[in-house]
Amino acid sequence: MAQIYKIYMNECQLILADFLPKKLPNVQTIGLQDIDLEKLFQASKHKTTKGITYLYIHRDIKKVFKSIIQNLEIIKAAGGLVKNGDGAYLFIHRLGKWDLPKGKVEDNEKMREAAVREVEEECGIRIDYLGPKLQTTYHTYMMRGKFVLKQTNWYEMGVNKSPKLIPQTEEDITEARWIDKDDFDMVRENTYPLIAQIVKGV
Repeated sequence: MAQIYKIYMNECQLILADFLPKKLPNVQTIGLQDIDLEKLFQASKHKTTKGITYLYIHRDIKKVFKSIIQNLEIIKAAGGLVKNGDGAYLFIHRLGKWDLPKGKVEDNEKMREAAVREVEEECGIRIDYLGPKLQTTYHTYMMRGKFVLKQTNWYEMGVNKSPKLIPQTEEDITEARWIDKDDFDMVRENTYPLIAQIVKGV
């Protein structure tokens, strides 16, 4: 089975795969010796590198991926793509962009449990259905001066009817909204590449 890992760094991404992916935007192939996530992350802040997709292909890409992240601090998170009874999807507006509800996994907590808890806390609803894992995403950022990699498991979820949403303001969420698939362009225009990738499959 083909394997692919996508690590998001601001507006750039690093794709590690054991095959040649199709239709990649602004691709730049990269050698293994050039894969230093922190350096690539710092470079991604410059306007000249905006939107670059770095690509590295290797037949044992899982081993390569593990070696690349082995010395990094990894923060585990979980979240959900939630559909209501009317067929609309749940989005939150946080720090000026559309996002999906997610949060950090607590000690001794299962990923699936954390995903439900975070969605319920951030949007003031109760999840009625927890489905399969949709995908695992990775993105890099600085936290208190330290370079970290966040690994997020995303799950399919559902709620009955169309419950009222209560955004968790202490988590910088200014709005929680049900958005129809027909209006996803509004989200795509002002979201993170990682979130755009998740909603692409809807």
